Parts: sequence; C-alpha cells; structure tokens
Amino acid sequence: MLTVDFERLGLQRGERLLDLGAGGGRHAFQAMKLGAVTTALDYSAADLKDVLATTGGMLSLDEITYEQFGGAVNANALDLPFPDNSFDRIITSEVLEHIWDCERAITEIVRVLRPGGRLAATVPTYWPERVNWALNWRYHDVPGGHVRIFKQRELESMLERAGLYLRGSHHAHAYHSPYWWLKNVYGLDNPDALPVRKYHDFLVYCIEHHDGPLAQAEKFLNPLLGKSLVVYGEKVTPDMALYGKRSI
Repeated sequence: MLTVDFERLGLQRGERLLDLGAGGGRHAFQAMKLGAVTTALDYSAADLKDVLATTGGMLSLDEITYEQFGGAVNANALDLPFPDNSFDRIITSEVLEHIWDCERAITEIVRVLRPGGRLAATVPTYWPERVNWALNWRYHDVPGGHVRIFKQRELESMLERAGLYLRGSHHAHAYHSPYWWLKNVYGLDNPDALPVRKYHDFLVYCIEHHDGPLAQAEKFLNPLLGKSLVVYGEKVTPDMALYGKRSI
C-alpha cells in the first residue's frame, strides 16, 4: 500500500533515492522495482532487519538486482550520515509527525537532496488526525507517538523555508480514517473488537483488489477523508532562485 505517487515524484531508473523513515520498507521496495538505487533509513534497527529480510527475498526471486539496493542505514533524521546533494529523490512518509524538531529534520533532508531533486513528504491529514487525538489520548501520548498535527500550509511553509519549491499535493487512504477512529473508540490494544476486525477485513479486501470499484471510489473520497497528506517539493537551484525557473 503506497502513499506516494512515484510519477509525481518524477523517479527515473538509475536515480538515487532515500526512503527516510522507511519502516517496513514499502516505498523502498517499490523504488527498487522501478530501478532506483534505493537506500532505506530508519531509527528502528528492528524495522531495518525486516527491510533486509524482504530485500533478500526480492533478490533471490530476481525482482531486483544488487545494483538497486543502496543499503539499510540505522540513523537519526536530525543528523543524516550523508554528504550534501547525495540523492536525486527523497521520500519521508509518516515520519515528521513523530519528531519534535521537525524543521531541523526537513533542513537535513533538503541538505542531502541534490539541486533540482524532488521530495515527497507525507503526514497525517489535519482533521482526521484531530479526531483521533480527541477520541483517545493514548493515540498520541505514548513513547514514539505523534507529537504534532500539521495543517497543510504549515508543512508547506516549512518546506519552502528549507529551500524547496512546492510541486503539488494530494491526499491518500480515505478508507483508513474510519478504521483508526474505530480503533480509538474500542481501544488501540483491542484489535479483536468486532467492528475493528470487520473493518480491517474490508481494508485487506480493498488492498487485494486495488484496481476494483472500491479503489476507484476511494480516490473520490481521498480529498475529503484521506488519512495522509502528501506534499511534493523540488530543491531550489541557483537559476530557479534568481529567475523562478522550473528545472526539467
């Protein structure tokens, strides 16, 4: 289940991509399948072990080549272990809401993105997230939980201040918002509650039939109910800064 639109990210075969906060690696795996030299970075060593295991399976099945795996890096988003201008594309999906000093993290992300390169940043959409916070304080007030709720313009302003031109936005995963509302109502540690379990089955069906009519209906609902906001930005080059040009 992908949140980022790789066409809008402009990813090309052979480009260097960083999946920052890779988690289980869903975006990293897709980037490798598309031919990018992909590095997965996460603060959680346990998540990176899962990424390595899945990557090993993909290599054994010839789904990707060794050239497409740029490595798994255990590091902090506030101090990235890469030189300036290291990557052509960067994805940071559902990460910034976990970081107190998110502006510093964005500054680091932009530092390692090459001029003219593109970033896709995703965070929970403001009003569905606000409902979650209101329904159950344990949703956010736990170690590793969400520490902020972003309004779209707030995130866009942070990206612009860090040196990015905005290149559009969209919402994703409309069906997931009611699921998390149900989980907060019935208890985050109570996955066997009947409404939660039935809705989870519905989500699995939608994922397995991602080209079906329910998936098409979700696209229409995304602007209203989408749980995730995705914002795209392009790192400013000297010419762009002086003349407002868009790189190709």
